[in-house]
Amino acid sequence: MSRKRRQFSSQFKFAVALEAAKGLKTINQIAGENNVHPNQVSTWKRQLLADGPAVFSNGATRDLEAQATRETELYEQIGRLKMELEWLKKKAAQFG
Repeated sequence: MSRKRRQFSSQFKFAVALEAAKGLKTINQIAGENNVHPNQVSTWKRQLLADGPAVFSNGATRDLEAQATRETELYEQIGRLKMELEWLKKKAAQFG
């Protein structure tokens, strides 16, 4: 029978990665205390250090990008609908 994969919460990952980033203990000590593999601790630490600035951003830039993307999609949809409406008016005039 196969073993079920363990899943860790984001809070647990953050705590372990933060402890590793502090550098007060070795990766192996941290892994042993938390019952995880040292490679996993290193991966979480690397992710924390890479995404660190994004953690503290206020999210305004992400919201603006999402809004701009949504706005572009809506303008494209408006254009398609206008073209369809003009085509239907033209065909209705031919038959009517």
